[in-house]
Amino acid sequence: MTFFLVMASSIAGMSVQQSPLDLSAIETQRVLSAADKYLEEEPITITRATSPRSAGGPHEYFSEGDYWWPDPKNPEGPYIQRDGMTNPENFTAHRLALIRLSVQVPALAAAYKLTGKKKYAEHAAGHLRAWFLDEKTRMLPHLKYAQAIHGKVTGRGVGIIDTLHLVELARSVPVLKPSGAISPAELQGIQEWFRQYLEWMTTHPYGIEERDAKNNHGACWVLQVAAFADLVGDQSKLEFCRTRFKELLIPNQMAENGSFPLELKRTKPYGYSLFNLEAMAGICMLLSNAKDNLWTFQLSDGRGMRKAMEFLYPYIADKSRWPYPPDVMFFEYWPVRQSSLLFAGLAFREANYLDLWKKLDPDPTNEEVVRNFPIRQPLLWVR
Repeated sequence: MTFFLVMASSIAGMSVQQSPLDLSAIETQRVLSAADKYLEEEPITITRATSPRSAGGPHEYFSEGDYWWPDPKNPEGPYIQRDGMTNPENFTAHRLALIRLSVQVPALAAAYKLTGKKKYAEHAAGHLRAWFLDEKTRMLPHLKYAQAIHGKVTGRGVGIIDTLHLVELARSVPVLKPSGAISPAELQGIQEWFRQYLEWMTTHPYGIEERDAKNNHGACWVLQVAAFADLVGDQSKLEFCRTRFKELLIPNQMAENGSFPLELKRTKPYGYSLFNLEAMAGICMLLSNAKDNLWTFQLSDGRGMRKAMEFLYPYIADKSRWPYPPDVMFFEYWPVRQSSLLFAGLAFREANYLDLWKKLDPDPTNEEVVRNFPIRQPLLWVR
């Protein structure tokens, strides 16, 4: 096995310093075990399931807001909100198919990167064709009908967070390119899908609404735009995201102690805080370079990613110390192997972060946790 040394220069164009973290040794067994299983599973796209409550067609993604329930006083009327409480009867088949895609393709891409075996790339390419190219099974590049509310709206801007799971898939495509499993024409077609979706989410009213959200939704919008812009080579949108991170995300979302007050106000303060930190860590990994290191960027009062990590690290290491109310659901399933620990550990050369990352569960199975754990294959992020 080739010894895989992570270099600080791979994080943000900094001076080359080697880290003792052997990422391939840590990841190989779990990645190959998962990828070998996925070789036996065929692609499943959104055309496999439909809902009579969707205002869209069979190729248009549809989901329903999680925290919306029938009104006991008016069972046939518009749904009412119960924040933090997931309604298990809402339609989730498209979201689950998208998450399945986001789990399998990056694992197959990571397996190809580790071994060079074309079988992994070829199977990943089959998923990409089914989702983005095949006219019979493809998803259209918009989210007009995501997180609908029965009796109220056919879709919402907040639904754009559902495609957060395409971020790591976007990281997979360049990794798969050298295999030859994706033809030049197919690669162009996949990039065109993401170019069209990028245009939609940066111009449609739903996209503008999500862009301007002040909590984790705004951070996840930036992470998505950055990942998709990186895939299609849109430098202007990458620069826009860098500016937005420094001038809006950090100033508007982070308190002086490094916490995220808008997440702490929710009914799931622990899970949402971890989730928002993951989004911001992903942004820093995607957008940092030799001239603009987002990891070390800070406001005049010290707010920045170092402060955010210092705030949350003790509660990831020991959840019993969490001084805020526990999440109303799924509190017992957190934390997992948060990518923020790995990325920040490398960026700040913090051994404690790396040691904790190695100890945590890399493959959670709870659906809600998987949904809020979008970065699962660090081999696709750390060069």
